[in-house]
Amino acid sequence: MSETHAKSERSRGSEMIRQARRSDAAMVRKIGLLNHIGFGNLGDDATEAAVMQNIKRRWPDAEISLFSMNPPDTRSRHGVAAYPIRAEFWKRWERPGGNSLTVGTTIKNALRKHSFVFRLLRAVKTATIRVPSRFLVEARFLGKSFLVLRSLDLLIVSGGGQLLDSWGGPWKFPYTVFIWTLLAKLSRIKCYFLNVGAGPLDDPLGRWFVRNALRLADYVSFRDRSSRDLVQKVGFKGTSQVSADSVCILDSPSSSSRKPAVTAKGSQLVGLSPMAYCDPRVYWRKDQAAYERFIDSVASFGGWLHEKDYRLALFSTDIWFDLKTIEEVKCRLEAAHGIPNPHMLKQEQIAGIDELVSRMQSMDYIVTCRFHGVVFAHLLNKPVLALSHHTKVTTLMNDLGLSKYCVDIRNCDGSVLQETFLSLVADQDDIKSRMAEKLASYRQGLSMQFDQLFPSRNPSALN
Repeated sequence: MSETHAKSERSRGSEMIRQARRSDAAMVRKIGLLNHIGFGNLGDDATEAAVMQNIKRRWPDAEISLFSMNPPDTRSRHGVAAYPIRAEFWKRWERPGGNSLTVGTTIKNALRKHSFVFRLLRAVKTATIRVPSRFLVEARFLGKSFLVLRSLDLLIVSGGGQLLDSWGGPWKFPYTVFIWTLLAKLSRIKCYFLNVGAGPLDDPLGRWFVRNALRLADYVSFRDRSSRDLVQKVGFKGTSQVSADSVCILDSPSSSSRKPAVTAKGSQLVGLSPMAYCDPRVYWRKDQAAYERFIDSVASFGGWLHEKDYRLALFSTDIWFDLKTIEEVKCRLEAAHGIPNPHMLKQEQIAGIDELVSRMQSMDYIVTCRFHGVVFAHLLNKPVLALSHHTKVTTLMNDLGLSKYCVDIRNCDGSVLQETFLSLVADQDDIKSRMAEKLASYRQGLSMQFDQLFPSRNPSALN
């Protein structure tokens, strides 16, 4: 074979490789995103929106579907196919006629007076009725889920609080994440854990589920070092990365498309975002006294802000869970501090991510209890005071260099919040500069992460 012919063959071979790479890049990838979403936590929904945006930017022909706790809500919010992640959906905590007693409830209350008989009957019911029926329901559900997964190329577990056992114990979040990861491996598709948060993980079985779910994954990244440290402590020794929360790279509406806020002369707007902390009706740790103390502290702080001529906007990034708490804070502010004027005190009714971003953009300062409340404030470069109910909030504020403006929710009172807020106002220029610099760093790191996981399909980039 002549040298010229050999070069021609090598050139033809290289071209075939390039064509193969282009063909692979042009293939439609079917991707499923799994998150415990569907009941109004806009921070979690924003996570899915950000992940979808950044996959589609790199793989515009990708077909993306979502797996959630409430597929109808998820389909309407994100405009994609949605499937359930459990056989049983979450139930919203509002119950029509919740104070009425049924015959069954009356019988249960009577039997509870005879504890041995009550426990015996409950054990018999569980062993003979609940366990077999639930097993059959779960088996059918897993069979259907397996068929859905077999049609995909990749499953991504995304969203912050996926690795925890505080809400419902080990058979809720930990089991769900484990079983879906196992089904993905049985379906022979890849599985990524993308920028997830971890903790608390107090139950041994919950730890086992989480540890082995991560072991089955093809890629693992956490949204902060505290989460990675925790899963390593409970036994996961695999390779993992640390990146920022995915919402930090969300495309928000441009500032030019937002209507300017109408602001009264000399009156600035404070976004006040309480949460249902320890509320026995909904929270995983039920403590009425702690809940009342928290409500009193927030109402006292809101009254002080009113006295200082600030306008208030009550809102939450979780639009259903915190609804009654917001209403109770508003009632106490009106009753105890005399703020009947709707111009000075508004209860912001928010339906979706874009509306949330638009409302927060009109605020001058943000006081929030929720992790993604801090993240949204960071995105919009709004000075933020955080009432931390979880280490994730404290960790985020530390990473942003804003620990001075982070208050432990268990120890907060009106005077502490007042003092911290005054520091926030005095330092606002430095805070905005620090937040902008940190956000640029987060977005750059997230962009590199998505580039590595979803390399460009642009043929010119493959030459």
